[in-house]
Amino acid sequence: MNRFFAAALFAPLLVLSSTAALATEPAPREPYGTDLEGFAYPYPVNLLPLVNDGEQLRMAYMDVAPLQLNGRVVVLLHGRNFPSSYWAPVIKTLTDAGYRVVVPDQIGFDKSSKPWGELHFDTLARNTIALLDHLGIAKADIVAHSLGGMLAVRIARAYPDRVAHLLLTAPIGLEDYRLYVPPTPTEKIMENEDKLTADGYRKQLETNYSLKLPPEQVTPFIDARFNIKGSPEYPRWLRAFVSSAQMIYREPVVHEIPLITQPTLFIMGADDHNAPGRPNAPEALRPKMGQNAELAKVLAATMPDARAEVIENTGHLAFLEARQKFDALMLAFLASH
Repeated sequence: MNRFFAAALFAPLLVLSSTAALATEPAPREPYGTDLEGFAYPYPVNLLPLVNDGEQLRMAYMDVAPLQLNGRVVVLLHGRNFPSSYWAPVIKTLTDAGYRVVVPDQIGFDKSSKPWGELHFDTLARNTIALLDHLGIAKADIVAHSLGGMLAVRIARAYPDRVAHLLLTAPIGLEDYRLYVPPTPTEKIMENEDKLTADGYRKQLETNYSLKLPPEQVTPFIDARFNIKGSPEYPRWLRAFVSSAQMIYREPVVHEIPLITQPTLFIMGADDHNAPGRPNAPEALRPKMGQNAELAKVLAATMPDARAEVIENTGHLAFLEARQKFDALMLAFLASH
């Protein structure tokens, strides 16, 4: 067979083969900026200039007004692995009930600046109060999730006159992780986070948080974490993300929780056994970590005005997994006292 004829004959097969190979490869991710540029939020985002430890930074936030004001303000505090856009259903529930809703992205997270310096709960608490001052809000209710629960505790303790009600949704920090997990160097955590794949992260979320959500609802969390890897500022983002893990470990708030005087409600998923750092703990100690629903009940019993509600068949994202039950508990609690 003439080699030119053979080349012409088999060329379409080569093209088809190459196309099939490309089809099995994951589509390239559209890069986001490290302040989540390119990732949509459900309401307009504003920016508040701040200075933390000499760095000029900007704190992103949504400020959502209801159609009919009831004179109350709720501040929503996000978790470590979730963009504030995940609060969208809660924002609608609250604004429909007449609440003004303020949703900050903490410095180091999501659409806010990523500092080179270390993150600290005291600094994040000051930033949140600075935002309330900027908006002319003297007192607010706080609804917090996961890491946001740790921050909410610090705010309630440091600024008790600024907080009316405290609702902690699947908070972490209900135990002192230092009692279980040995210190881990920042560089080691950065190396592990950098090696993580999108599929690995999805499995991590599903396992650590006992997620009851359909895969398409989890995908935005994956995108928010991995589409930023194409940004030239990714190393800065990675350092801030790892700094937040060290903050959780080094700055426990569990010892402050019994001292909270504001009316407090814990809403826990019965299946939520999230415990940051568990893989680094000695194997014999791991089963003792993350008994979060029971920990919340014990802590609530030590507080002046607190109770814990546990939602069955629910994981770490109770306000998304059990929306009707969560909304009913939240609205009744905020209307109390």
